[in-house]
Amino acid sequence: MEKRISLLLCLFLFIFSISSSLHETEAHNHSKYKPARIMSLVPISLYDQIFIHKDNNACPAKGFYPYEAFVEATRWFPRFGSVGNFWTRRREVAAFLAQISHETTGGWATAPDGPYAWGLCFKEEVSPQSNYCDETNKNWPCVTGKSYKGRGPIQLSWNYNYGQAGRALGFDGLQNPELVANNSVLAFKTALWFWMTEQTPKPSCHDVMVNRYRLTKADRAANRTVGYGLVTNIINGGLECGIPGDGRVSDRIGYFQRYAQLFKVNTGSNLDCENQRPFA
Repeated sequence: MEKRISLLLCLFLFIFSISSSLHETEAHNHSKYKPARIMSLVPISLYDQIFIHKDNNACPAKGFYPYEAFVEATRWFPRFGSVGNFWTRRREVAAFLAQISHETTGGWATAPDGPYAWGLCFKEEVSPQSNYCDETNKNWPCVTGKSYKGRGPIQLSWNYNYGQAGRALGFDGLQNPELVANNSVLAFKTALWFWMTEQTPKPSCHDVMVNRYRLTKADRAANRTVGYGLVTNIINGGLECGIPGDGRVSDRIGYFQRYAQLFKVNTGSNLDCENQRPFA
């Protein structure tokens, strides 16, 4: 009996050591990943040209979104900006930067350099209407006193998003959601996590922009089409899609059109979502 227990203990320790090694390798790969690809697609000169006013004194996020934080965050997502041909990769990055620009915009119609030159002006939602707690979601229960309002470049919102992002990125998003507005690299990581992650029935924004998503029967019934408009539907379709001439959708498109010019790519078709039904 003792010999049998000893063998089982050895087997357990062996399996545990392999599991630990795999986790260490995964983390090690993140630390070794060289972001030269992103730096070639988005050199610092282009980043500064895109975000002309992010460090303007009028922007509450002044100093919070440095180029280095963006580049560092991409280490965790090696498929970002690396799938498809040269133009597809540039278009995806332009689309991502456009969407986070709308989410954090400080622009207005007569703003200096135009309304689409004021991305990354905010790092957290101002005067939220609620604490964004979905109490029906038992997988990611809210912590009393915590607000899951919009934070970071993608304005990560709701307890279930904070919980899942935290698990993927190694922080307690339910207990410490404020970290997203206090750590520049983590803020960009949450935006990239949301961009790269499929949340059924929603596809990932990444798959849509690199033409890897195939419309489902439900998509066709909801009049959804593949393109930048579908990305908007994924991000905030419940409030913005299915509404003709919605100003928020137009703002997202305006940013994308400006950035596409800077990246020297076309935007593709299906830019809006006014005829699409939101995801359930």
